[in-house]
Amino acid sequence: MNNAFRREYDRHVRRQIFGSLLAVSGLLTAITLSVISGLWLVRELELQTAWPSYNDLAQNLHLPASWWRWLVGDISEFAFYKHEFASIGLLAGAALAYFGGRNGKAWAGFPICYGTGSWPWLAISSLLGLLMSNLLWGWTLSEQSWQPTFVAFVSLPAAMVLLFGRGWRVAITGALLGAILVTPTALLIVNHVCKPMELPAVVGNVLGMALASVIAFLLCRWFPQLVRGRESTSEQASVSTISSPAPDYGAWWTVRRILADFSEAPFFGNELASLGLLLGVLLAFVINPDSPAYGSGLLPAIIAGQFLSAAIGVLIWRTQWIRLGWYPTYIPLVSVVPAAVLIHGAGLSVILSSALLGALIAPPLATAIAARLPTYMHAYIANVLSMAFSTLLIVPLAGALQQWV
Repeated sequence: MNNAFRREYDRHVRRQIFGSLLAVSGLLTAITLSVISGLWLVRELELQTAWPSYNDLAQNLHLPASWWRWLVGDISEFAFYKHEFASIGLLAGAALAYFGGRNGKAWAGFPICYGTGSWPWLAISSLLGLLMSNLLWGWTLSEQSWQPTFVAFVSLPAAMVLLFGRGWRVAITGALLGAILVTPTALLIVNHVCKPMELPAVVGNVLGMALASVIAFLLCRWFPQLVRGRESTSEQASVSTISSPAPDYGAWWTVRRILADFSEAPFFGNELASLGLLLGVLLAFVINPDSPAYGSGLLPAIIAGQFLSAAIGVLIWRTQWIRLGWYPTYIPLVSVVPAAVLIHGAGLSVILSSALLGALIAPPLATAIAARLPTYMHAYIANVLSMAFSTLLIVPLAGALQQWV
């Protein structure tokens, strides 16, 4: 018995070491390629800045270096940052949180991916979906033409891993369906609905995620072999959870929760992942203010509004956090607030109104929609639908208030 336990422990240690080396190697490769790509563009395009701007990227997507920066930047586009440094920081923080949590470290913060232990599979599926999305639909990009190639990273692939469990079958199915269904649906809505009607592009992004995910989950229900092998008979594959002490919901929890909301959209929900995201985008802004946030120069206003919306949401809905254990206070952070700032500018009234109204309206709306979803669909569909409706309602109000003030 002791020998069997020892062998199992040794296998566990080897898996941990291999996983750590793989994560570190991947991050070092991404950092190296990103730095080389940026420096090469500076030299090739004879730029006068220390780092290429967003316009330098958009106008030269035919170059491999620009394509790489676009691909990696997609990882952080859910927060409207669109920069390789922010993306690498997010993944580095998430990896640190995962391995710290696996080893019971208190500094690891909130259990990443809600304590399921599925972060490696979730990351694999999301990154595969993102790569396939860009390979299949990158041709839609042209000079100065933004397209939502990022949507597969923060939608169906991750949701399928969380709903159906770990393994290559689920990860690959999620990645394929994300690239085949989510991205083209978002492309159609953004280009043929949002642009003609002058609606915020985020509305098309999240509606595409929702509609395509409904189709995908129906397919998985009709054809369960897509996500389950013959040996699995349960309606939903089980996943092991990582235990954590019960929170006290005090001041320190509130600060950590506000920070963790920055990484909720990719299903991480961890303050180290959020800290990596923010440090990366701030570094990008310092090097060249015209590089992150689509070269708008509005990054400080966007981050200020995001922090404000998360703080208001966590404080107002604290009782819901206590009662339910989780509440979608992150929604306006990745939809209403940045959309309002990019459309109406960095005025104080825009930041305050979008943050306040978003925090008040979006989370309970998402909860109400989630209560009406069938159990075979992941509740994230309700969150992205709430993003769409809240943005459609609040962004015009923020603009009207700005003119009135």
